[in-house]
Amino acid sequence: MTKRPVALVTGATSGIGKAITFALAEAGYEVIALGRSAATLEQMQTQSGVRPLALDLTDREALETALEGEEIDVLVNNAGVIPPVVGFDRMAQSDIDATLEVNLSAAIATTRMVLPGMMARGRGHVFFTGSTAGQAPFPNMAVYGASKAAISSFAAALRCDLSGSGVRVTEIVAGRVETNLYKEVLTARARADMYGAFDAVQPEDVATMLRSVLEMPAHVDVTRFDILPTAQFVGGGGFAKKED
Repeated sequence: MTKRPVALVTGATSGIGKAITFALAEAGYEVIALGRSAATLEQMQTQSGVRPLALDLTDREALETALEGEEIDVLVNNAGVIPPVVGFDRMAQSDIDATLEVNLSAAIATTRMVLPGMMARGRGHVFFTGSTAGQAPFPNMAVYGASKAAISSFAAALRCDLSGSGVRVTEIVAGRVETNLYKEVLTARARADMYGAFDAVQPEDVATMLRSVLEMPAHVDVTRFDILPTAQFVGGGGFAKKED
């Protein structure tokens, strides 16, 4: 029996990560779905090909132990948090630290654990979930934008380091995607207004695009793909839906 290729998806319990986990499982991957909610991961395990890994991504020692001996073919650094949407002067230091730790440091640390095996085998693909907030300034999102801009820079430089190794690197630059990312930092009304203004990208759209990138020939590296709502323009706004 042919061994299934293995993918590791962080932030796998909701939104983009969950959609990518299911899409890769359907494509024949054995997916290590990493997240903090053991209950959600257990429910996801009903999908063939999904292997749950419940731990805090920032626990480096636990993660290294869990990944020992694993041959990861695809790494999707998707886990992320968004701090309160307020001016930088009103941000708590704890929120700043948490944002940089999860969005940037944890992604770099996870990549460092997985990458040597990929390079030894001469193949692999590393994805990073970026954001349009890392490509252009948005009000009240200075730290979040900085974390995503850093990820963008890291992904581009990492690809230079890996040129010729057989390991590919892709940054996913997502615009407005309808997920629970803003659940803890915006009111239900604010979220409804944001997503009601125009049709947002769905997590499954991002997963479909990721699968397409993976299916490109080995000599092709899609270094970055931007996926935005058709109506969205720079700054997060867009053309509002027309009334019926």
